[in-house]
Amino acid sequence: MDFEFNNEQRDIQKAVREFAEAEMSREYMLELDRTSTYPADLLKKACDLGFLCIDIPEKYGGVGYGLTEKAIVFEELCRMGAGVGMSLGGSCFGLKVLLNSGTEEQKNRILPRACSGEGLPFSGAFTEPDKGTDIVTFPLGTTAVRKGGKYIINGTKTFITHADISKYVILLCQTDTNAKPSYKGQTTFILENPLDKPGYTVSSFEKMGWQTSHTTQISFSDFELPAENIVGKENQGFYNVMSFLTEFRIETAAAGVGMAQGVYEKAVNYAKTREAFGQKIGKFQSISHKIADMATKIETARLLLYKAAAIFDTKHDVPPHISSMAKWYGARMAVEVADDAMEIFGGHGYIIENDVARFYRDTRMLELVEGTREAQKNTIAASILGRLD
Repeated sequence: MDFEFNNEQRDIQKAVREFAEAEMSREYMLELDRTSTYPADLLKKACDLGFLCIDIPEKYGGVGYGLTEKAIVFEELCRMGAGVGMSLGGSCFGLKVLLNSGTEEQKNRILPRACSGEGLPFSGAFTEPDKGTDIVTFPLGTTAVRKGGKYIINGTKTFITHADISKYVILLCQTDTNAKPSYKGQTTFILENPLDKPGYTVSSFEKMGWQTSHTTQISFSDFELPAENIVGKENQGFYNVMSFLTEFRIETAAAGVGMAQGVYEKAVNYAKTREAFGQKIGKFQSISHKIADMATKIETARLLLYKAAAIFDTKHDVPPHISSMAKWYGARMAVEVADDAMEIFGGHGYIIENDVARFYRDTRMLELVEGTREAQKNTIAASILGRLD
């Protein structure tokens, strides 16, 4: 067993870290956060260096590495800036659905544009207002009805990242409302430049964190889509999405490890330099024990993260409960580490300009996206207990 990165992976880690430290200055990220601005300029630079589509095959314009290397990129970007890092890392959300299930024509036409940055950000529209995580129990409210060579789409998708600026959207619809169970009647589609087309309306939410990553709602009203825009086979969309989400949960775990590492480093530095009652606060046992707890949690989450990524890269698949473990613990750990950092900084940490305040707000979102911690625990428990009648 080898718990170290290989030479190529270390080079990637070094390159991404140097890029993030050079480009993601505190002032730059604070300004983006204040203005809720998507880091489009940084996106192009990251794409030019091959970071964001590092796991897309070379024949489609990517770099051809695996999920482990993608996790390294996520971790290093989020270490420097939680919201900005997630905005960049999440700009490819849904792209792997196209890679895994799309036609060669679709992939050859779209993936090179995405890898260059011209076709990013990508969006995945799966969640609905009245269903949330549950896309299994009842038919989706967003329907696609075939009429000749096209589909007519009606309905609403919510909590969709970047839909107000996305060039492409992977959309999950109900194409067979009579299917039993209902998820066997769902289909994935690729929407190309939908903002320019009638019947497509986007509105944005205001959030407490992740200000640079826009969260939106999409409304479809007789939106027309050519039949050739189906991704994969009709009524197989649920499986396309579930396979992708199992993988993306590992990337979300990497974001959690990166965010926790970033705020932990700030807390350690503060504990070494801040003085109170005639000594450095790191000398107080209550503070030093927090530092010890934070370091141990981060290392535990990191081991689980890269174990899950290694399984995926070796077997081209990963058991859902393993990715759920990595995502749940990585997100929970990040929240706990940010909370401890806030305690160490005290009132200074609560000031909006303080980096700790931003990390504190941004880590909380990790437990809500791509399945809540309760949903992850359901998956883990089902794997352990099996079906209980």
